[in-house]
Order: sequence, then structure tokens, then C-alpha cells
Amino acid sequence: MQANMIRKVAESNPDQLITKTPVFVLFKRLFTYIWQHKLPLIAGLSTIVGLSFLQVLIPQITRYTIDVLIPQQKFNQLPWVGVAIIGIALLLGTLNYARSYTMALVGQKTIYTIRHVLYEHLQKLSLSYYENNRTGALMARVTQDVDSLQNLIISDVAEIIADTFAFFAVVSYLLYADWQLTCMVLATLPLMIYLTQLFGTRMRGAYRDVQRQGAEINNHLQETFSNIKVIKACANEGYEVDRFSERNRENMAANLRVVQLWSVFSPVIDLMNHLGLAIVMVYGSWEVIQHRLSIGELAAFVAYLNIINQPAKKFSRLLNVIQKAATACERIFATLDTEPEVMEKPEAIALPNIKGNFCFENITFGYDTNEPVLKAFSLEIPAGTTLALVGSSGAGKSTIANLAARFYDPQKGRITVDGYDLRDVTLKSLRSQLGIVSQETLLLHGTIRENIAYGKPGVTEAEIVAAAQASHAHEFILEFLQGYDTMIGERGVKLSGGQRQRLAIARALVKNPQFLILDEATSSLDTESEAFIQDALKTLLQGRTSLVIAHRLSTIQTADQIVVLEKGAIAEMGNHPELLANKGRYAHLQALIIK
Repeated sequence: MQANMIRKVAESNPDQLITKTPVFVLFKRLFTYIWQHKLPLIAGLSTIVGLSFLQVLIPQITRYTIDVLIPQQKFNQLPWVGVAIIGIALLLGTLNYARSYTMALVGQKTIYTIRHVLYEHLQKLSLSYYENNRTGALMARVTQDVDSLQNLIISDVAEIIADTFAFFAVVSYLLYADWQLTCMVLATLPLMIYLTQLFGTRMRGAYRDVQRQGAEINNHLQETFSNIKVIKACANEGYEVDRFSERNRENMAANLRVVQLWSVFSPVIDLMNHLGLAIVMVYGSWEVIQHRLSIGELAAFVAYLNIINQPAKKFSRLLNVIQKAATACERIFATLDTEPEVMEKPEAIALPNIKGNFCFENITFGYDTNEPVLKAFSLEIPAGTTLALVGSSGAGKSTIANLAARFYDPQKGRITVDGYDLRDVTLKSLRSQLGIVSQETLLLHGTIRENIAYGKPGVTEAEIVAAAQASHAHEFILEFLQGYDTMIGERGVKLSGGQRQRLAIARALVKNPQFLILDEATSSLDTESEAFIQDALKTLLQGRTSLVIAHRLSTIQTADQIVVLEKGAIAEMGNHPELLANKGRYAHLQALIIK
């Protein structure tokens, strides 16, 4: 029961499930994706070990030169010092190239994997998830949030790992060389760790605001660009500019809060680093005076101190990247942890070719479980017949269609097709045998051919043309200069409402479905287009099981059976003449249309 409640919260608002998970836990989970590309990762780590060894070696050359070659005037060996330094520099360059390439390869493959897994999971989530979440916020998950991980994984992680290796290698040597001075330098380390943790927690909260404000901007852009015609028709351009300006200002303020925190943190870390340098110079010089340390060893110690400070310096600069990535991980993993409301059983079977006999058995369903739309609802749609649903808005007509396509599962009861419970068959095998044309015409940016073929990948040209002819779209398609290759624009904006609807019908018909759902399919058609469709439907609906939802009663008069719904229950049922003779709700609706 608790799992169901969590899933419900995730369906309605996934951000509510985002908790303050420790960074270590988030990055541990992130590493499982990185480890999928272990071969280049191991190669990159090997170069990092080599780089760490070379960083330890270079100050030793300095020490040897100052303490041995110069006092003993071994001038003949000085050229070899130059050769050694140049050789090490070349080796460093080669290893740095190998490290950069291999770690970039790991990073790019990891980003590809995460983005692919996230998009694939979003495709599996139920329709209710999309109905309860704004498109811009979901787009931000796949784009901005994943991009936030890119810099961290591709370059910054490699630098942190390299510096960490070098840190431990250098500290190990320094403890051997002069443990007292080393311990004094490391005394500042706990304070640096504490400050890093303190600022990191605050910056993570600030980055949550940044991500949230970025998603708000995405939402605004998506909504306004999608509805630009409405905005212009209402002359609301100035109003939308003001709304965008407010969101843009809030986004700027959120980013400035992050900059403010980082601007305070970075100088504090620099102060800690300079404190370590002061300790080395003061105490180290005293040790030189006391002949406990040579000048070359002090010079090497200063060089090693710079290597020790590198992780802290870079970490201070990268803290904002790390916290931004941690926030992105929270949002990405919260989405990945959201389970679909409609889940396919592990043992689900492929539905064989159906005849189309649908039965709704004692169905109780509500989008909100406390407000059921259907109560103890039962209905049978015999195979090969056309059943029409009519009734007031909110009576449950579209809900029945959604349940038939298993976009939702009922809270009680079951739905069967040819005796198979819909919950026992795979979603693909069910929906591949359904044809759906909804009230909202949805077309993709592309050609007319691509939009019709979208209903059945691999469809032939002959099948595309046949579907277009059956939906009376073929005639107007040929009127375009490029015919079936005509680009129709996003959501089919270059077509009339009737043309878009006929293409949507053609897209459904190209599947040659045994079960056809027409949800207000003629609502966007003009009188001439509706006449075309009515003529086509007489032939198309023969031999198929069809569920037709319509407000225009003229479109369903030839249906084998008409069901009148009121408040989720069947008010009356029969064919057109029978219902008119009953002088009930259907006859009342017919009278209103005539008036």
C-alpha cells in the first residue's frame, strides 16, 4: 500500500519524492553507469597513476639539482637535468592526452547511457504521469539535468581522481621525509573538509532553486510557442513578455545566490592553502637553519605543497559543478524510480490476433480514487459491431476508451478482449491491434507520408495511399505541389482542421486494426469533410469492432448499438430508432440538436 502511495505521488508530482540524499549515495549510484564502460575507465585510471608518479618525481629533480649538482659543481650533469625535465614533460603530455581522451570517452558513453535510459523510462511511464507533469519540466530532465552531469563526468572527475592519487602519493612521501612538518601542514585539512561540507550543503539547496527556475522557463517557452496563435489572437504578446521577464528574473536571482556562495567559499579555501604555505616557509626555514632540512628539500617541500593544495583548489572551483550535478542526479533518479501506474506483468503473454469482443465487467475507476468516474460499470461490445457512446461531458465516454486501450487500469473489475484479461497480455500486442483517432488531432513535424506511416512502421506505399483514399485525404494531398512529400509543420499547422483529422484517421487505418476507437473523430471536420468521413465509415467500420464517441448524433445513427451514459452509468441502450421511440435521454438530446 505504501508503494502505491509513493507511485501516486510520483505520478502527480515527482519533485515531491526528491529528498536530500547524501552526495556520496547519489554519486555511488551514478558510478554504476560509469562502470558499464569499465575498459576505457581502467585505461584512464592507469594513466592517472602514471601522472601521479611523475608529479612526485619532478620536485626530486629540483632537490637533487640544488643539494647535489650545484654544491658539488657537477656542471657536466646539468644538461641531463634539462633532458630529464623535457622528457618528463613529453611523457606528461602524452599521459594527459591519453587520460583526457579515455575519460572523455567514458563520460560521453555514460551520458549517452543515462539519457537513453531516462528517455526509455519516460516512454514506459503511464499517461497519468504526463497529464500531471508539465512538458517543460520533463524536457529539462532529459536535457538540462543530464547536461549538468556531462562536465563532471567528462573532465572534472578525471581531474579530481588524478589530484587525489597525487595527493596520497605526495603525502606518503612527505610523511617519510619530514613527518612533523607534514602533520603541521595537514592540520588545516579537517577545517577545509568541514567548510567544504558546510558550503556544499548550502550550494546544493541553491542549485535546486536554479534547476526549478530553469524548468519554469522551459515550461513557459513550451506553452507560449505551442499556443502562439492564441497569444497573438488575444493580443497578449506584452503580457507573455512580462510573465517571461518575471521567470527570467527569478532564474537570474537563483543563479546569483549560487555565485554569492561560491564567491565566499573560494577565497576561504585559498586562505587555508596560504596558511599551509606560511607553515612550510616558517617552520621549514627554521629546520634549514637548524640543519634538519636542506635547501633543496625545502624547495621540494614547497613544490609538493602545491600538489597537495591542488585538490582543494580545484575542488573549491568545482564545488558548484559537483553540487549542480548532485541536484541533477536527485531529479534524474527520482524520475527513474517512478514506477508506471499501468504495469506489464513479467509473465504477460502476447495477445493473438483478436476478433474484437470487448467486455467491461463490474468496472470501478476514477482518475482520483476518491472520485470514481465509473461505478460497477459493465458493458459488452460484440466482435464486428459498432457501439456508440453518447452523453454529457464528464459522463465517462473517453474514460471507457482510455480503459479499452489500457492507458489506465480500473481500481475494481476487469476488462477482457476475446476472453483475455488486458492485464495478462503485453501492452504492445494489445495496442498494435488498436486504431485510435482522438478529438485532439496530433501530427508530427514531417511529411504527410511519414505521418500516415507512423501508425505502422515498415508500411508500403500502396498501404499508405489506400489508407489516405479510405479517409478521403488522398484528394487534397495530391493538390499539394509535393504531394505525399509535403512538409506539414509541427502539429500539422499548415493544414486545416478537417485535413489534419483525415490524416489522423488515415494513420489509424494504415494499421488495419480489428478494434477501432473514434473519440470525437469528426468533431474538427467541416460539413463537407464530415460527409466524406461518414461515407468512408460505412465501409471502414464493417467487419471491425468499433467504439465511437460523438457529440454529433448524426455520426452514430447507423451504429449497431448506442449507449447513453450519465454520471458513469448506462442510462439507456439500443439502436437509433429504438432510443427515439423510448423518448428518453437520447431522444431529448436529438430534440436539442434539431432545435
